[in-house]
Amino acid sequence: MTSLDDLVGTVMDGRYRIDAKLARGGMATVYRATDLRLDRVVALKVMHAHLATDPDFVQRFEREARAAARLHHPHVVGVFDQGTDDGRVYLAMEYVEGRTLRDVMREYGPFTPEQALVIVDPILKALQAAHDAGFVHRDIKPENILIADDGRVKVADFGLARALASSDASATTGVIMGTVAYLAPEQVERGEADRRTDIYATGIVLYEMITNHVPHEGESPIAIAFAHVHADVPPPSQMNPSVPAGVDELVVRATRRDPNRRFSDAEGFRVAANSLRDGLPKPRPFAEGSRDMSLSDTVVVPAEAFQAHSDEPPRRRRTGLWAAVIVAIVVGIAGFAGWYLAAGPGQQIAMPDVLGVQVDTATERLAAAELTLVVSGRDFSEEIPADAVISTDPAPGEGARVNGEVSAIVSLGPERTDVPDVTGLSVDEAEAALGAANLAIGDRDAVFDTNVPEGAVVGTAPQAGSEVRPGTPITVQLSKGPAPVPIPDIVGARTNAARGALSDVELRAKVTERFSDSVAKGRVIRVKPKVGTIVPAGGQVEVIVSKGPPPVTVPNLVDMPRARAVSTLRGLGLRVNVDAGSLVRLNRVFDQSPAAGSKVPRGSRVTIRVI
Repeated sequence: MTSLDDLVGTVMDGRYRIDAKLARGGMATVYRATDLRLDRVVALKVMHAHLATDPDFVQRFEREARAAARLHHPHVVGVFDQGTDDGRVYLAMEYVEGRTLRDVMREYGPFTPEQALVIVDPILKALQAAHDAGFVHRDIKPENILIADDGRVKVADFGLARALASSDASATTGVIMGTVAYLAPEQVERGEADRRTDIYATGIVLYEMITNHVPHEGESPIAIAFAHVHADVPPPSQMNPSVPAGVDELVVRATRRDPNRRFSDAEGFRVAANSLRDGLPKPRPFAEGSRDMSLSDTVVVPAEAFQAHSDEPPRRRRTGLWAAVIVAIVVGIAGFAGWYLAAGPGQQIAMPDVLGVQVDTATERLAAAELTLVVSGRDFSEEIPADAVISTDPAPGEGARVNGEVSAIVSLGPERTDVPDVTGLSVDEAEAALGAANLAIGDRDAVFDTNVPEGAVVGTAPQAGSEVRPGTPITVQLSKGPAPVPIPDIVGARTNAARGALSDVELRAKVTERFSDSVAKGRVIRVKPKVGTIVPAGGQVEVIVSKGPPPVTVPNLVDMPRARAVSTLRGLGLRVNVDAGSLVRLNRVFDQSPAAGSKVPRGSRVTIRVI
C-alpha cells in the first residue's frame, strides 16, 4: 500500500519527473511532476496497484481518459496524457495550485448563501459544458472541486467516475457509482446516472456549504443511501435559520427525489442561482478577525504596504546593539521552532501501519499514539476484508501530527452482483440486461434445447442467481433448437410401447391406423420417417398401426347352387353355416345372412339357407 510513495524522485514513462506527493486517496495517489518534454508542471495521478491489475478497469480507464481529454473548459481540470509504466497506470492532468473545496469549507465554513452561490456558478458552467459533450460526472463532491490560489474554480475527475463504474474495484453497483453522501436516489435504486444526477449532487454540495453538514447522515453507507431514496433533502434553513427562503427553494428543487422535478439542466440551475444571488445582501468586507469571506471579490494588498519608510536613518548606528538584537531574535526563533516541533502543536510521530486492520482495532491503536482515525470513504476490495483499513493519509511511516486526524479509506469487502435471469430473451435483450447489471459480455455458446426457440437465450454461465464480481464476463447460451435423435425401431411393437419409446428420445407420436393382412391388430406396421432416420428432438413421427385384416364384402349368394356358394365364401376367408330344410329338392340358396354387400371381418360366419 505504500510502494507508490517511493515514486518521488523517479521519472515515469521516460517523461514525467515526480517531484512531490500531493495527496493520497482510496483509488490513486496524486503527485506534482514536471513534464520533461514540454517543461511544464503537471498533476500526475497514479492508480493504486489493486486497480491497475484489473484489465477491464485499465481498458475502460484508458478509453474514458481519452474522451475526457477532449473536454476543454476554463472550469474543468484538463487531461493531458494517459499511459502505463511498469504496470502503473497514470493520468497526467493540469496542475492547479490551490486547495479543494473541502479544505476551504473546513477553514471557513459554513459559508454565507452569497459565498456558496459564487462557487456554485463555475461548477454548473463546467457541468453544462460536460453534459453538452456527452459526459456525466457522477461523483460531484467537495473533494473534486478545486479552488486555485488566484480564485479560479475547477471541477476535477471528469470521465474517471464513469471508468470506475465497471471496475471490479469500483465503489458501487453496476450499478452504483459515487460517494454515498452525494448519491441521487436513482443511482442507489437503479444504478442510473444522467445530467440530473450531477444536479442532485451539486445541490447537496450547496446545502453542505451553507450548513457545514450533509443532509443525510447515518452510521453506515447503506443507511445513508437508504435515506437518499426514502427521505427528501430538508431545506437548509432547518440547520441554519439565517438561510433565506429563496435559497431553501433552490436547494430543494435541485435535490428532488424524482429526477423529472429537478432542474432539467445545469444551465437552468445556474440561471436560477444567479438570479437569486443578485437579490441577496452582500457579505461584510473581509476584515482582520472576521470569519466572513467574500469569494466574489479579489482582495489586493497594495505593494506600498511592504515598502520601507524613506526617513533618513540616524547617522550613528549602534552596530553592537543591533547585532545583539539579531542574535537574540535568531535564538528565539530557533527555540520556538524546536519547541513547536518537539513538544508543541507541530510535534510529529511516525504514522503507525494499520492497513488491513479492522476499524475498531485501528482506532484504538491510533488513539494510543495520540491520533484520531476519521473514515473519509469506503471502497470495495478483493484483498482487504470488510471494515478493515485499505489506506491511510498520512501513509504508514509518514509524519503524523500528534493529536491530529488520520483519514482512512475502509473496505466494503469484495463487491458482488447477481447474474440476472435472461432465459427466453433475444441475444440483444440479454446482453443489455447483463450490461445493466454491471457485468461484461462474454462468449456466445450454441446449445440444443427442446423448449426454447432457436436463436433465443437458453441460459448463462455462470447461471442466473450466481454471485460474481462486477465486470465478470458472462457467457450467453443460445438455443440451436432441439437436438437431433435417431428414430428407434418400434416396428411390431404395441401402440403404447411405441409411444413410450418415442417419448424417451423426446419425439412425439402421431398414430395412424391401417388394415393389414400380415400384422396383427394393435401392432406397428411401420413409421414415417423410417427407423434410424435422424430428426430434431421434439419432432413428430407418424406411427402406422394395424387395424387387422381388411373387411370382406359379402357377395350375393341367392339362387346360387349350394356347393358354389360354400366355395365362394371360403375363398373370401369366411366361414359357412348351411341351414337346409328337411326336403332339399333344388339344392339352391334362397336366403343369406348377412345380406349381400355387407362388410364383415375376414373369418366371420355367413349363414345360407338352402331349399
